[in-house]
Amino acid sequence: MQLELLNDQGQATDKFDAPDTVFARDYNEALVHQVVVAYQANARQGTRAQKNREAVHHSTKKPWRQKGTGRARAGSTSSPIWRGGGRTFPNKADENFSHKVNKKMYRAGMAAILSQLARDGRLAVVDSISIEAPKTKLLAAKFKAMGLESVLVIADVVDDNLALASRNLANVLVIEPRYADPLSLVYYKKILVTKAAIEQLKEMFA
Repeated sequence: MQLELLNDQGQATDKFDAPDTVFARDYNEALVHQVVVAYQANARQGTRAQKNREAVHHSTKKPWRQKGTGRARAGSTSSPIWRGGGRTFPNKADENFSHKVNKKMYRAGMAAILSQLARDGRLAVVDSISIEAPKTKLLAAKFKAMGLESVLVIADVVDDNLALASRNLANVLVIEPRYADPLSLVYYKKILVTKAAIEQLKEMFA
């Protein structure tokens, strides 16, 4: 698979031969959907909790007698159909939202996403990306010169200058290949990968 090689002005100057095992895979929509949903689900924490009819604060006294009042019979004010009563199926604090995805499926899903991004022209290669100082305006100016607004940069090495300069840009994320995730790949409009990072992605997802 041949990917565009961009210069500092965002212009395609040459072609880069990327491994077909990672960047020329068929797109499997069902698998990609499963991988993305599992990634989001595994990031959830079971921190919410609700009370059942046993846990709510209430009196055990019968609200009114069983017969003769004309109203529906009631035995407790903690009934789920009462206002202030307990929930029938309450959420628990230790609820587990995780989804299991096999390693082989995850690698295939990531390769399918990268391949589709390459076909759509959303993925490009750069020799390297660096700035002289940890200044946000330097990195912002660099991406502006390249005509990029929403960009995910996968660099082989993220130094302190790059990490500090990028963390305050809302639509920019700079990561190493080991931190690449399916949600970020789908979310950002443009993906920039350094040449050295291509080899690392090959080792991870081929």
